[in-house]
Amino acid sequence: MHAILILLGKLVALKPTIYKFRVALTDMNRDHYDSLNLTIAQHPSENTERMMARVLAFCLNAREGLVFTKGLSEVDEPDIWVREYDDSVSLWIDAGEPDADRMKKATRQSKETKVYSFNSKSEVWWKQNQSKFSAYSVDVVRFDWEQIHAFAALLQRTMDISVMITGDSAFISTEQGECEVTWETLQSVE
Repeated sequence: MHAILILLGKLVALKPTIYKFRVALTDMNRDHYDSLNLTIAQHPSENTERMMARVLAFCLNAREGLVFTKGLSEVDEPDIWVREYDDSVSLWIDAGEPDADRMKKATRQSKETKVYSFNSKSEVWWKQNQSKFSAYSVDVVRFDWEQIHAFAALLQRTMDISVMITGDSAFISTEQGECEVTWETLQSVE
C-alpha cells in the first residue's frame, strides 16, 4: 500500500511538458493566412497524438482570441476556446471522444461547440453516441488516426510547421518530414 501511495504522489507531482510551435498557416477554405506562435503544455497523461490533434484543431479554427486552456488539468474547460470580454464562451473545442453529457453542458455554455475525434476507437465511440449528439448543436469531425499518428511522429520540443488546409485535409511540413491529415465531418450544425 505504501508503494502505491508513493507512486501516486509521483504521478501528482509530474509537471506538463512544454512545446513551442511556430506555425505558418494557410487555410484555403477560409482565406485565412496567419503566423502563429503556440506554446502548448502536454499533460503528463496526454499522449502525443492527442496533443497534435489539439494543434490541428487550433489551426482549423485560428482566429482572434483563440487559446489553449488548462485542458486535462481542468475538467470544466474545453481544450481550446474563445472567451469574450464579458467572460462568455463563443467557441468551445474538445479533442477526443467526450461523452454526450459534456457536450450538452458545452452547448449551453458556448455559442459554438466543436469536437475533433482522432482515436483509433473513434468509429465505435461515434456509433455509440451519434443519436445523443444529434440532439445538440455541435460539429463533430473525425481525424484519420493513422495520419494523426504520423503527425505526432514528427514532434520536437520546438518546431517550425507549415500547415496548408484545403478541402478536408491539411498538408503539414516540418524540418523532420511531411504528412497529410484528412478528416471526415460526422455532424455539422450549419
